[in-house]
Amino acid sequence: MTGATGSCACGAVRYRLLSEPFDTGWCHCRNCQLTSGAPAMVFSTVPRDDYRIESGQDLIGRHESSSFGARRFCSECGTPLTFETNFQPDTIDFTVATLNDPSSVTPGFHIFYGSRIPWAEASDTLPRHDKFRPDTRGLPDGEVPQC
Repeated sequence: MTGATGSCACGAVRYRLLSEPFDTGWCHCRNCQLTSGAPAMVFSTVPRDDYRIESGQDLIGRHESSSFGARRFCSECGTPLTFETNFQPDTIDFTVATLNDPSSVTPGFHIFYGSRIPWAEASDTLPRHDKFRPDTRGLPDGEVPQC
């Protein structure tokens, strides 16, 4: 998977991963729903320096979507590209659906499942967490930011 590539819907923004993704999971938070227009989004993580924009850097918009992070998107077509959390400054979460081969990465959990839309019940057997996972990297003990 190292060297995997992806892009936005219009192809203006293209990126490459320089390492294997990890912490892949579904997010059902209200911000993901509003940002994507879908009931949930799948994100995966790589070290920040291993997410390389190959074209379209000047077309990437930024939106502070919560108290703990910001989203980046293609300003031409609106495709959600990444989520950057303040408590994980060395990594970046990217939207798996933007990979040229999204089937190459498989989700392993659900977060913010307590915010899911009732008619969008997951049909898998993956672990479900009402907020962040208890072992989420970088969260101070006992602190769970609101999404």
